[in-house]
Amino acid sequence: MYEAGDVRVEDAPDPVIEQPTDAVVRVVRSCVCGSDLHPYHNLAAADGPAPIGHEFIGVVEELGSEVSGLDRGDLVVSPFAFADNTCAYCREGLHTSCPNGGWYGNGGVGGAQAEAVRVPQAQGTLVKLPAGVDEGLLPSLLTLADVYGTGYHAAFRAGVEPGDSVTVIGDGAVGLLAVLSAGELGAERIILMGRHKDRTDLGRFFGATDVVAERGEEGIARVREMTGGHGTRAVLEAVGHLPAYETAVGVVRPGGVISRVGVPQYEDAPVGFGSLFGPNVSLTGGPAPVRAYIDALLPAVLDGSLEPGRVFDRTVTLDEVPDGYRAMDRREALKVMITF
Repeated sequence: MYEAGDVRVEDAPDPVIEQPTDAVVRVVRSCVCGSDLHPYHNLAAADGPAPIGHEFIGVVEELGSEVSGLDRGDLVVSPFAFADNTCAYCREGLHTSCPNGGWYGNGGVGGAQAEAVRVPQAQGTLVKLPAGVDEGLLPSLLTLADVYGTGYHAAFRAGVEPGDSVTVIGDGAVGLLAVLSAGELGAERIILMGRHKDRTDLGRFFGATDVVAERGEEGIARVREMTGGHGTRAVLEAVGHLPAYETAVGVVRPGGVISRVGVPQYEDAPVGFGSLFGPNVSLTGGPAPVRAYIDALLPAVLDGSLEPGRVFDRTVTLDEVPDGYRAMDRREALKVMITF
C-alpha cells in the first residue's frame, strides 16, 4: 500500500529463514480485513509503501533449526499476530502482548497478502491443520486467523453466558462472527445493529434474534425500547469509530459491559460519571489474542457444525487484490478472500 487508496501488486524477494525460530509458509488462502481499510483510507504517502495482510492459511516450506512440532508440507493457520506461546502473557491468553511477538507487515516481517510469508516464532504461532482437510472448509478455517477469533474475543471478554442479552454493533465480518460467538456462549437475545440487509440476514443465520437498522440516537432509542428501557448487559462494539462507541454507551444497561474489538480510530472517548462511572459500566476488549482461541474453535469448524466462512462473499486472485479493496470500501463485498 503506497498511500490511501493506492494498493499495488509487486514482485518482492522470496522470504527466507532469518532466525532459528522462523518458518517460511507458502500462502494458500489470504483475505482483506476490515481493519485493512483504515490505512486504505488514511495512510500517508510518507509512510508507504507498506506490505499488507495478516490473515492466512498456508503450507510450511522451510523451518528454522529451533522449530519443532511442525514439518515441511504441513497445512497451517496463523493468527494475525505472532507470539512465542510460552511467555507469561501468552500463558494468560494475552498473545498480542507477547514480548517476543509482533505483527505481520511490520518490523521487517512481510504481509500475508502475498505468495509466501516469513513467520517469526513459528512454533508458538502456527496451528497445524489435519492432513487432507476438505478444500470446502478452507474459508471457515481462514476465519480462525482473525475475524472469528476476534468476534469470539468480544463475546468472551464481555463474559457472555447462557441467558444473556447482547447488542452487537456493526454488521461487518467481525460483528457477524461476534453474533455467532455470543450465541455459542449461550446468549438468549442478540440484537444486531446494522443496516445492510444482506449482512443482517447473515447475522440472523448466525443467531441474531433482532436487527436494528437505525443509527445514532434513533438507534439507541430503538434498542432501549426493545429492552424495556434498560439496554443489554453486554455490548460488543465491532466498528472502531467514535459514533459506534457512543452508541455502545447508549445501549448498555447499568452494571453491564462494553467489549470493543473494532480498532479505535479515535483517541478520546467518554468514560466519565455520566457515561461509564455512574452506571457502573465496565469497558473491556482490545486486539484479540486469537491464538488463545483457535484450539477451542477449531473442532466445530472441522466438523462443519459452524460455518464462519460464510462471511466471505467475494474471491479474487492475488493480481486482483486492489479490486478487492475497492469492493470492500464501496460495501460491494463483505469480506474478500484471496486464492493462489
